[in-house]
Amino acid sequence: MPLTNLFPLSLYNSKIILSNDEKKNLVDHIIQCKKKGENKRYKENTFAWTGDQEGYGEIHNQEIFKNLFENIKIKVIEYLDLLSIDHTQLDIYFQRSWATISEEKEFIGRHSHSQSHLSFAYYLKKNENDSKIIFWDTHKANEFIPELFDSPTIKNKKIIKKRDMLNSSHATIEPKEGDIIIFPSKTFHSTEKNKQNSQRISISADISFFARDHSFLEHMTPPFNSWKKF
Repeated sequence: MPLTNLFPLSLYNSKIILSNDEKKNLVDHIIQCKKKGENKRYKENTFAWTGDQEGYGEIHNQEIFKNLFENIKIKVIEYLDLLSIDHTQLDIYFQRSWATISEEKEFIGRHSHSQSHLSFAYYLKKNENDSKIIFWDTHKANEFIPELFDSPTIKNKKIIKKRDMLNSSHATIEPKEGDIIIFPSKTFHSTEKNKQNSQRISISADISFFARDHSFLEHMTPPFNSWKKF
């Protein structure tokens, strides 16, 4: 093939298998959080319930989630190893974490997590027909005509004969229950609209990285002990 493809986005996709009892306890706990919450933003349009916007934004500090997050740590380190990142020189923090519940035709709109470095989605409860996750390419490096990849009229006229990774602005991933997907936080993502969800429950977190030794180092956040509050 005479094309050279450069600069891939690499998603980490693996599994974390929990016992049925632990899974049930986590699902019940998350549902109770939704019931107890004030749900100030929930039900705007048809958005899914997201715990971080409803007062439950640090579940990594709750004992009931301890085992899950210990397993997630292992997966994050494996992702860093695959990218040949020396994580021994880094301090790594879960900065916030939350659960999401999608029922009926609720969805998660397109967004990114610009305040962090890595994010993940872990699928605690997901049926085969529940909505998939979509990742969006905001750079669209191959789009040599503006809106070539997204224009509805270009789509209707079938100017693009076949859609693939070379001429698409987004890609749809179909995770299974127990899957974890790790990706750069700056990556825009969403879930499918108009899909019938049967109480799809996912757990997400944002992760930040700090240099342990910032001497002679420019492009990383220095450790907290060198900061000064004012």
